[in-house]
Amino acid sequence: MRRRSLMRAVPIVGVTLSLGASLIAGQSSQAPPQKNPFDGEPTAIKAGMGIFRARCADCHGVDARGVRGPDISRVWAEGRTDGGLFQTLRTGVPNTEMPSVGTRTSDIEVWQILAYVRTLAAPAPTDPPRGNAENGERVFRVNCASCHRVDGKGGRLGPDLSRIGAARARDALVNRIVGAAEGSRPGYEPVTVTPRDGQAIHGVKKNEDLFSVQIMDSRERIQGYEKDKMKAVEDDKKSAMPAFSSDRLSQGDLDDVVRYLQGLRGFDPAVKQ
Repeated sequence: MRRRSLMRAVPIVGVTLSLGASLIAGQSSQAPPQKNPFDGEPTAIKAGMGIFRARCADCHGVDARGVRGPDISRVWAEGRTDGGLFQTLRTGVPNTEMPSVGTRTSDIEVWQILAYVRTLAAPAPTDPPRGNAENGERVFRVNCASCHRVDGKGGRLGPDLSRIGAARARDALVNRIVGAAEGSRPGYEPVTVTPRDGQAIHGVKKNEDLFSVQIMDSRERIQGYEKDKMKAVEDDKKSAMPAFSSDRLSQGDLDDVVRYLQGLRGFDPAVKQ
């Protein structure tokens, strides 16, 4: 009897697994709908709130208005579509800190996140943006381009800023420029290496393990050092980026350079072209 029961069960389990695999394959091969199927649905919005607060709020803020990441409460007002935003969450945005939600996150959960964010959506701003981007580009070239690259031009000691407007909220940009925010992205942490019989070498850390450290020095040369042959290898507490306080950058120039940076968004598949 047990053998017969098992023989009956095996085909059923096989059919179930096959059906599940087919559904998953079909889901991944089909283009997402252009309209969120859960838009305005209370249960989905509640579920999306939990996922968003657990996985997105650290960068985008509980209110979606941006912390380390950009303000996403205005994405629909800026012309984004449900389908484009779904694709952005599913695949991430190259060359930014925006990762993919991963294969373990179902399409339903992605739509739930968007359904919740839609409830936080802000109307398009009525006040004109501050600053002059053309002058801001000039300010950037004089003060920033020696360390930061935009569209393949500039220095390499700091992060590439070609998409910074899509990755940082305005307040976050201002805080970083005036020195009110500390911390560095991986690959750009300041470090000082001191040889036993030489001068200290300042740079940014590119790789490190228990035995060695690789840095880019101030001349943008990649150098590797064995720790046991150095007098000291010290992580610098202060950011390599100088603070542009009011005595170095006027309020007008600050507004201008931030306006310029806000316009650096590169290519985003979520934006209707």
